Amino acid sequence: MLSFSDIFKKSFLEGYGTISPKTTALALLVSCLFALYIFLLYRVVTRKTFYSKSFNITLAGLTVITTAVILTIQSNIVLSLGMVGALSIVRFRTAIKDPMDLMFLFWSIGTGIVCGAGLAEIAAILAIVLTIGIIVLDAFPTVKAPMLLIVNADNTDAEEKITAVTEKFASHPKVKSRNMTATSFDIIYELRTSQGGDLVKELMALDGVTSASLMSHDGETTF
Repeated sequence: MLSFSDIFKKSFLEGYGTISPKTTALALLVSCLFALYIFLLYRVVTRKTFYSKSFNITLAGLTVITTAVILTIQSNIVLSLGMVGALSIVRFRTAIKDPMDLMFLFWSIGTGIVCGAGLAEIAAILAIVLTIGIIVLDAFPTVKAPMLLIVNADNTDAEEKITAVTEKFASHPKVKSRNMTATSFDIIYELRTSQGGDLVKELMALDGVTSASLMSHDGETTF
């Protein structure tokens, strides 16, 4: 008759055994294919933003490494406990520059876990769903960020003329900053216009205006 200790050990160790080299090689091969796909898709998605080749290589490597870790955990319960303890001290301290990078990071780790568990079909479905989702959501039009118009004048009474010209070329300009001294006047507008060149030229033709700059930026878009 088995004691409680024997039953507990048998139940705890059930399902753990040696994984054949063929199974290991197949899991790593499938993981490498998914890693290559993630590598290529990340390169395409980030073509318009900041692209880091080293981070992209890291994504591919994480997929394969995670698969190897999961295979190891499946084969030896003692080694898996030690590995969990070792990995618990690892900290990812690199700043994520783009929220999209975070999604790819979790995708790489998740794909490695799924491949290591022998569920490659789930990894394939996940890749298809995410690819379609990225393509569809990226196709949605985005509102262009407003531009900043900076005007400097040596006439402190030039604001009304500057505002009149600005409203001629841009609808609903917003004053973001106004600075005045005894001999000069600076004002910054936030606006949207498709006639930036004409706006700057007409501002420079005003009496007292010494400089006019129109800048675009990639900041957050407000509605």
